[in-house]
Amino acid sequence: MTLATASTPTPAATPARRTGAGVVVLAVALVVLIAPLSIWHLSQGTTSLGLADVVAWALGDARHDAILQDGRVPRLAAALVVGVALGVAGYAMQSLVRNPLASPDTLAVNAGAAAALGLTAAFGITLPFLGGAALAFVGGIAAAAIVVAIGRGKGQSTRMILVGTALALALQSVVTVTILLAEQQTRGLFAWGVGQLSQNGIGTVVQALPIVVGGIAVLLVLARRLDLLALGEDTASLLGVGVRSLRLTTLVASVLLAASAVAIAGPIGFVGLAAPAAIRLAGSRIAGLHRHILALPIAGLAGAALVLVADVLLRAVLQGRASLDVPTGVVTSIVGAVFLVVLARTLPGANQAEPMSALGERSTFRRAWIPIAVAAVALLAVVITGLLVGGRPMLLGDVMNWLQGQAGRQVSIALDAGAPRVVAGVLAGAALALAGSLVQTVARNPLADPYLLGVANGAGFGAITVITLSSAASGWLIAGGALAGGIVAAGIVLAVVGWRMLGALRLVLTGIGVSAAFGALTSMLITTTDPWNAAKAITWLGGSTYGRGFEDSLPVLGALVVCGVVAWGMRHDLDLVQLDQDTPRLLGVRLSHVQLLALVLAVLLTGTAVAAVGVVAFVGLIAPHAARALVGSAHHRFVPLAILLGATLVGVADLLGRRLIYPEQLPAGIMTSLVGVPYFILLVLQSRRRAQ
Repeated sequence: MTLATASTPTPAATPARRTGAGVVVLAVALVVLIAPLSIWHLSQGTTSLGLADVVAWALGDARHDAILQDGRVPRLAAALVVGVALGVAGYAMQSLVRNPLASPDTLAVNAGAAAALGLTAAFGITLPFLGGAALAFVGGIAAAAIVVAIGRGKGQSTRMILVGTALALALQSVVTVTILLAEQQTRGLFAWGVGQLSQNGIGTVVQALPIVVGGIAVLLVLARRLDLLALGEDTASLLGVGVRSLRLTTLVASVLLAASAVAIAGPIGFVGLAAPAAIRLAGSRIAGLHRHILALPIAGLAGAALVLVADVLLRAVLQGRASLDVPTGVVTSIVGAVFLVVLARTLPGANQAEPMSALGERSTFRRAWIPIAVAAVALLAVVITGLLVGGRPMLLGDVMNWLQGQAGRQVSIALDAGAPRVVAGVLAGAALALAGSLVQTVARNPLADPYLLGVANGAGFGAITVITLSSAASGWLIAGGALAGGIVAAGIVLAVVGWRMLGALRLVLTGIGVSAAFGALTSMLITTTDPWNAAKAITWLGGSTYGRGFEDSLPVLGALVVCGVVAWGMRHDLDLVQLDQDTPRLLGVRLSHVQLLALVLAVLLTGTAVAAVGVVAFVGLIAPHAARALVGSAHHRFVPLAILLGATLVGVADLLGRRLIYPEQLPAGIMTSLVGVPYFILLVLQSRRRAQ
């Protein structure tokens, strides 16, 4: 009897009370955070308005109605609605694909929605909010479907992020083309494309509210089934859950929320990653928070708090007009990048290294000189074609006369402008290919390149800083800025990853986070500079050879020669490094030193290439992978071929960019992105089949 009496408090009662208490405390804490921040937010702006004035207005004082109702309340409402929508959408997406890195950003939903709206704006079409939201939904659902379809399967955690990043890059390239070709129609689109909360009245938010509430309601109805899905598809099916219909409905509802947020304020970055990630981390300490019926609304509150904190901090630091010009998405992207780096350290499998055999052990040609010779001839043909038809059509004899200083005035003008462009593109492509070869060897990942490791965006930030500070900066000064930015980005990645994890997947995931942070900082620079520099910077970010002189190619030429010689001297060590972590050490190779030196060379090559032609993506991925497929993975065979292929690729991209819509021009980097994404997707499909 005594034992029975002692056990009167049932085991279920205590956890229930703890669950309720913990969740209530967290919800109240978020509301308590949001409430005073909202009042502070209303007091911020170009017109001086104190906290007392805001409180008085809330109590019925009508003196400041015009300022608050027309400008500040709509911005506050947008911040809250967008934050809630993205927080709930991100949590649902993570549950859907069972991936803590899933979000509207990493699944390319935001990029797809933004691209759809950007293309519409380019054609001068003005849509009401509901029409814009519907269009954003179509773009977002299409992008998400592609990423989920390609990235699913074994090892999906990393694969989905890589696919989503690549697809988002391609869609951003589409938006960049839109901005460059329809400058008048798309004025302000760049800032909106980073995430801008400024509103023209409360109407947009009011129209969006029923959609957001409806999407959240659908997910709450599905909450119990999502709890069962977390146990595994087989278990959920045995318990009567229709897994396919659940996945489809969850995807549609979450994309609808994200698309509504994009239609309101543009693609505000990483809120859908950071807010749910914070709630999941809290869930490890608060009993019951893993239940979707509780976690979804809490994630929404966390998203609202994050957007509000970001906007308040932005307007507190940047006073006056600058606080309106800089997009709020800059701050949220930096915060989200930090969360991505943290999650990369804890993601299962992130510390595992892939053997270089994942890049393919078979080669098409047993004799490497055959494809190398063909690639050299192709490169020569591209260079000659670029000189002949890149601008004013001319004959080969005109080029010969120009080389001898005997050409006519018109031919001299055309070639004096066109030849440096061809040289810059070819040298930059060669440098990026060599950098990509080294990065793939160090990361032991067929999907790695300088862009995914953050080096390219870091170099881009450094170069853009120089360009915006001095419009007449020399090529050497821009190269110095790019090199400094690349070194800082690489240093951050290495400091976070650690020397012993250079070959792990964490390296790539951390690089993506660092890349996002530098991309956000670059956007801030562009939106705060004068319009002339902004247009120049956007064009340069697209990877343009426009206006280049021979002197601009000298830094990349020097880096290519020096790094090529050093890389050739360490080719045997690199052959061993690409195998695994243990073999090089057993054979006496100082693994960390070789990896560090290879990354230093890659940073130097990327920085000078970015300084020469801007940010050109995918060259460092396509050229090395294609070279390995043709001649094998021995560095003395595939690296020379990769250099030739990279030079040819950028040369062709620049030629097409100059001729496709002549007299208008497209940056070479945009052309390589449009070519690189299908190739990248093909590599991911091959990786998935190999994993299965």
